[in-house]
Amino acid sequence: MPKYEDATDSGAGAARFTRRVEDFTCGHCERTVRGNGYTNHCPHCLWSRHVDVNPGDRAATCGGLMPPVAAGISKDAYFVVQRCEKCGHQRRNKTAPRDSRETILTYFGRPIPG
Repeated sequence: MPKYEDATDSGAGAARFTRRVEDFTCGHCERTVRGNGYTNHCPHCLWSRHVDVNPGDRAATCGGLMPPVAAGISKDAYFVVQRCEKCGHQRRNKTAPRDSRETILTYFGRPIPG
């Protein structure tokens, strides 16, 4: 079993999800990102911030930056794996149509930590 949370799973045992529509400034590339309620990461550089315990709850106190470390495909959808630089927490998230395909491909095929 992987040692990361999978924010893309559904069904029994899935992570609880709270939809929040929030815009943010990327902590890595500093671009303004317009949120849609499902936005987890910057669509340009794919970095995120460790703010959730369960998707959307904003209950994590860490706040560390989460760079992408791998990408892959599952059930005909691309995903990106991010790891917190501060505490090591990992999470896998679906990519969105507006995410940079070029950036996704730079992480595609790398070993998924776990």
